[in-house]
Amino acid sequence: MTDLFIKVKTHQEQQLPFVLYAKPNSDKMIGLFQKNDHLYFLEDFAAKGFVFAPFDGDLIPYIPQKESDVYVERIVETDYLVTNNALPEIDETARIVFENLVKRGVEAINKGDFEKVVLSRKEEVLLRQFDLESVFKKLITFYPTAFKYCFFHPKIGMWMGATPEQFLKINQRALQTVALAGTQIATNAENVSWPEKEIEEQRLVSEFITTGLQDKVSEMTVSSPYSVKAGNLWHIKTDITATIKSKKAKAEIIKILHPTSAVCGLPKEPAKAFIIRNENYDREYYSGFLGELNIDFATFRTEQSDLFVNLRCMKIVGDTAQLFIGCGITKDSLPKDEFMETVNKSMTMRKVL
Repeated sequence: MTDLFIKVKTHQEQQLPFVLYAKPNSDKMIGLFQKNDHLYFLEDFAAKGFVFAPFDGDLIPYIPQKESDVYVERIVETDYLVTNNALPEIDETARIVFENLVKRGVEAINKGDFEKVVLSRKEEVLLRQFDLESVFKKLITFYPTAFKYCFFHPKIGMWMGATPEQFLKINQRALQTVALAGTQIATNAENVSWPEKEIEEQRLVSEFITTGLQDKVSEMTVSSPYSVKAGNLWHIKTDITATIKSKKAKAEIIKILHPTSAVCGLPKEPAKAFIIRNENYDREYYSGFLGELNIDFATFRTEQSDLFVNLRCMKIVGDTAQLFIGCGITKDSLPKDEFMETVNKSMTMRKVL
């Protein structure tokens, strides 16, 4: 056990907050260990620390830099066998409930309430034994291009994930973000063919971001959509870069873009209202955002933020892992296919358990 995981074990025993994470394609693991058990909330977006924002709500918890010890360790490659897990046995009740939810979403789209809505569900997996170090190392091994993390706070609980989606990357006034949508299972085929429904969903996500940013930034460039692999899934991705007009605009940009249309819908407010009214469970921190705010903890350079959307994640509660999974619904969505998309997405976390 390395110094980093010894520190994790000690903090767990003392019920003190910490976050452990590794950035996409990085050879470093970073640990931020809070020295007390206070739950800090962001008062403004000038603070330095690690943020863990919920899907809904104005209070954004974070682990402040000034209240924490920072550990950085090089990742040592570990050989874990990546097995081709069979899909789990289908829970018929969950299937019926989710397919009915999707039907209601499509009906609302056809009525003109919104163009797209992202609907989700929670699935529980019984854990025979849970070893944080082993699960985190599997996340790193299996998902090198994702943002891997384990966040713990006694007043919030333990969350882990491997998200493929950047929310915002800001270096002084240079901004980067992505539009990510569309899902299909990865096969050995070299060329990925996308149905019109997936292409349209991705176009709506790109449009939401560029429209939201246009008054706050200059020199915006938008790449052509391209296919990108995340674990066992393909997605369609567009890269967006821009220059923020003023430092004060950062807080406004975060508020405009969160929750993104990739996890909420378009237009945002009616889609969000539909989600809260119809999903019948609390997303908590699933589909919120998380990451470094105003500091790079590997280099301690300030004025840098690296934030990700909290997807492909789970909450560990006792001997149960609660998996959070969702998919984008448009007018062409078929309830049966959307349910199977959530089953496929659940494999990201099931693989490491």
